[in-house]
Amino acid sequence: MWYQTKASKILNIQYPILQGPFGGNLSSVELVATVSNLGGLGGFGAYNLSPEEIIAVDRQIKLATNKPYNVNLWVSDTDAVDGTVSDEQFNRAQQLFKPYFEELGIALPEKPAPFKSRFENQVEVILHQRPPVFSFMFGAPTADILEQCHRLGIVTIGAATTLDEAIVLESAGVDMIIASGFEAGGHRPSFLSSAETSTIGTFVLLQLIKEKVKTPVIAAGGIANGKGVAAALALGADAAQIGTAFLATEESNATAIHKQMLFSDAAKYTTLSRAFTGRLGRGITSRIAKDLVSREEGFLPFPLQTQFMSRLRKAAIEQEKWDMILFWGGQIAPILKHTRAAELMKSILEETQAHFDHLKS
Repeated sequence: MWYQTKASKILNIQYPILQGPFGGNLSSVELVATVSNLGGLGGFGAYNLSPEEIIAVDRQIKLATNKPYNVNLWVSDTDAVDGTVSDEQFNRAQQLFKPYFEELGIALPEKPAPFKSRFENQVEVILHQRPPVFSFMFGAPTADILEQCHRLGIVTIGAATTLDEAIVLESAGVDMIIASGFEAGGHRPSFLSSAETSTIGTFVLLQLIKEKVKTPVIAAGGIANGKGVAAALALGADAAQIGTAFLATEESNATAIHKQMLFSDAAKYTTLSRAFTGRLGRGITSRIAKDLVSREEGFLPFPLQTQFMSRLRKAAIEQEKWDMILFWGGQIAPILKHTRAAELMKSILEETQAHFDHLKS
């Protein structure tokens, strides 16, 4: 059967369908449990959570499902040297974004406090809580961390945006590799070269990795239905990860307007931008992203840019200035059809099955 792959065996799931783990408070326990209970692998993005919050979420997931699930962290969670920037650099960012704050009638924010990486403390919680699957972006954890995961029976999954990154992840000893194509919504998890020079399409990247890497590969980016899953499997993927389609369902923690935007005509137009977080990510095209397309030297590094923009985002939502907000979403959004996660999952499985049944007839 099409769903009996290396991935489904390693992950101990019925179907090799993964729900993309969303950071920035967009994940929900309900969505994770829904996908896992239906035979896929639900995923929770936890990079922005404190260790205590991760423990609480993990306990909630364990109560909601007895099936495997995935908790995701970012290996590199800051681009700011010593966690901060100079006053001069911060003043440049203030001047660049001042017109937008003035338009919303709000004051410019003060300089953010220095950011301290949380990854080490977060990983301690992962090793303590033992989620069935631990996935990560923006690099690979140390050999010691990966060894502890293997000893504890935690399956490890790393994300690659290039063949070189996949080779590094395989050398590190991860159990599976996500081939993250540039069509995907959200942040580009590049870690060897700049994200701007690591924009390979999902199906090209998948084939490049399969040629050189023996570790099972998960295709991600531009997949939202059973036809996409079947295409990925046909090109050698052992599983498919679906993000935007699950983000748009009622069970995700995205705002109502975010979900509406993903089903609107605006979803036809997406942009890769650093304007909202300091790291390159794909979302529905916004006025700010278009205005500042060639002025990225004025942005703050991640996550200071996220903190800097948080007040603007809050005010824009309150004033319904939707063109000043980045709504995360992938290029596949215009074909979305389902608003409930169970219906989406059922449709994906039926379409994939129908494709393989057709090949037999």
